[in-house]
Amino acid sequence: MVHGEAWTIKEFFVYPDEYIYWSIQIVMYPFMTGLVAGAFVLSSLYHVFGVKQLKEIARFSLVFSLSLLPVAMMPLLLHLQQPFRGINVLMTPHFTSAIAAFGIVFTTYGMIVASEIWFVYRGFIVESVLALRGKKERNAVDTLRLVIYTVLAMGAMDLSAEALHKDERAVGLLAAIGIPVACFLHGYAGFIFGSVKANALWMTPLMPVIFICSAVVSGIALCMITYIVTMEIRKLLLTWKRKDNPWFPSTDELKGAEVQVVTMTAKYLVMFLVLAITLELLDLIFRGYTAVRSWDILRSVIYEKDFTKIFILQYGLGNLIPFIIFLMPRLTVRKAALGSLLVLLGVFMMRWNVVIGGQAFSASFAGFMEYRLPIWPDSLENFKEGLFGALTVIATPFVLFFLVTRVLPVFGVKDSH
Repeated sequence: MVHGEAWTIKEFFVYPDEYIYWSIQIVMYPFMTGLVAGAFVLSSLYHVFGVKQLKEIARFSLVFSLSLLPVAMMPLLLHLQQPFRGINVLMTPHFTSAIAAFGIVFTTYGMIVASEIWFVYRGFIVESVLALRGKKERNAVDTLRLVIYTVLAMGAMDLSAEALHKDERAVGLLAAIGIPVACFLHGYAGFIFGSVKANALWMTPLMPVIFICSAVVSGIALCMITYIVTMEIRKLLLTWKRKDNPWFPSTDELKGAEVQVVTMTAKYLVMFLVLAITLELLDLIFRGYTAVRSWDILRSVIYEKDFTKIFILQYGLGNLIPFIIFLMPRLTVRKAALGSLLVLLGVFMMRWNVVIGGQAFSASFAGFMEYRLPIWPDSLENFKEGLFGALTVIATPFVLFFLVTRVLPVFGVKDSH
């Protein structure tokens, strides 16, 4: 069976060798890389621009960006027919093609994020090493933690005010350098689509910019909803612990801090959301105004075939409704959570409409193709290119985030800067 034949439905005149080759994993690929870039930009709002109200969520989003980073390649590896050759992108990077440049950009960004996290947590790591060394009796868990923190410290045990000040300066410098690198990491995904001249829907110079803006929106939204869920779980745990330890922070104190952080984060989310919507509508209006030869088939796809996906799911539920929610007075945590989920839906549908919608019409301009998402994994290919493959990609960063926070906690860490 030809790759793509299992999930492609053809209508009218479609060439025999035409199928929807790029499936759900290629939708997940720009969606996940966008989350990486957006989470890093959110953390940089504090480290670079000094937005004090985002101090707590800055550490959270930085660690979350690290957890999302390995998953950026996962959809591509699941989509490749020869996944073991995917490492060649990282081992032999060059600029002869957009996807080959991914090796350089991804490696550079990974080193920047890892270095920034090390400087942010260096004081905590050293203090943990000293505290564990001072224990007279250490169990197996303490011994393992001592080994991990000793390796992470890399011999830099200086906790003087001068050394900590240098750490703070290094964090600011790395965050400033990381912003354009993070944007380029996701912008090149839009460049890949925008440079495909054979596809009328993708061929626009605005595609990389649209991808970058929507990436920041999705990253901020995901960090906000994850932060809210994590804080709610933390309040439940602290309520249980407070029965025996009254010096633990009360749930009212945590709730107040949570509302303040969510409110400030929502303001920046709205700013980037307006920019993303403006660029997407500008691109749509420009296409209709210029009305090139391919506009007739594009108009059929946009206003007829994919009307529900574009104007109801993406622009309606994913853009307009959350925009109204975030502009309502007295924004609550529940409203922010709902708005963030709808924003993620809107960004995902934007990726879907670009990737799947861009393949919906035949090169003959006289036929259409419809993508039928494989639900039940009756074969390895249908697992990778179907619902369960997408759910695996979505769940992986949360598992990684849980494991990373066992070593580098995002709450209750004393700020040594």
